[in-house]
Amino acid sequence: MLTPLSFTLLRQLSDGDFHSGEDLAEKVGLTRARVSQLLRQAETAGLSLERVRGRGYRLKAAPDFLDAAAVRVTLSQLGVKVAKPGAPAPRPQVPADDDLALTGPERPMFDRTPPALQVEVSDQIDSTSSELLRRAPRRDIHGAVLAAEWQTAGRGRRGRTWTAVAGGSLTFSMGWRFEQGAGFLAGLSLAAGVAVVRALEKDGFNGIELKWPNDLVFRHHKIGGILIELNGDALGPSTVVVGVGLNVRMPRALRREIAQPVTDLTAVAGRGAPPIDRNRLLARLVAELSSMFSEYAQHGFAPIAAEWQQRHAYQGKPVKLVLPDGGAVKGTVAGVDASGALVLADGPRRSRFLSGELSLRRA
Repeated sequence: MLTPLSFTLLRQLSDGDFHSGEDLAEKVGLTRARVSQLLRQAETAGLSLERVRGRGYRLKAAPDFLDAAAVRVTLSQLGVKVAKPGAPAPRPQVPADDDLALTGPERPMFDRTPPALQVEVSDQIDSTSSELLRRAPRRDIHGAVLAAEWQTAGRGRRGRTWTAVAGGSLTFSMGWRFEQGAGFLAGLSLAAGVAVVRALEKDGFNGIELKWPNDLVFRHHKIGGILIELNGDALGPSTVVVGVGLNVRMPRALRREIAQPVTDLTAVAGRGAPPIDRNRLLARLVAELSSMFSEYAQHGFAPIAAEWQQRHAYQGKPVKLVLPDGGAVKGTVAGVDASGALVLADGPRRSRFLSGELSLRRA
């Protein structure tokens, strides 16, 4: 378990130089025994330390810790509007009950102008998505971006725990408001996947594909995932929290503990590639997602479906779809429809499936 105190200590080591236990203890106001204990915990979280008698401790691969100011600067360079640090978030926009009863052109619409993004970084939190959902009733999370170095209760799809590495992962969530309801937003996780792959390609990470409904894979090894959580009326408006997790640098020992084949962006980049700047990458991802959500609000998933299919790792391939009751359906992936539902072909027969609790596997 990494705590805020752990990160205070780790930031002292982020320069990659040796620091004595005595010096570290004095700088962070702890005993040497407590420093040693916290550093042992950091090693169990995936960080690699070197100890040399007479010289002290050094991080073998010092991470570039996330920095909200650096992310804001890059977003501005990419032409994205960013809110000033510390600016109070507006209260949630909630239409009156009489407005919700209206339809067509009479129904008032939210402001469609892209919001100025509110960027925040936390060293430790239970879950970035959970935190944004907690904030939603009392403040506007439209355009809120929350990233974390360490999540104590990070969530994946179907209630699974998301495994992350301190300084070696990107885990963040974005809040967004849509006028429409759940039916219109059924394909949003697929659209978010396209945005993430676009961002990765712009930063030189090629060959990453999508796996329906919300995984990112490289050569059939999972490299990331997307989780959509929605609050709102059946017909809208809706507040959505989109959680994204990406493996940047994952130690081999940790990969062996995960029950499915996984990889990381360092492997995608290949040997000799420059170190991955997580702050720059986070800004690129946020910029692409913001652009995608604005487009989706106007046109839905239909215009994105063809691009998603081109990026699908299993397009045209035989698969097995595991159902919630443990049963399975086999067929060939024919694609996705305009709502984001998976279409399987079994001879002339076509069947469509919404994501729910389904699991797609190679046949």
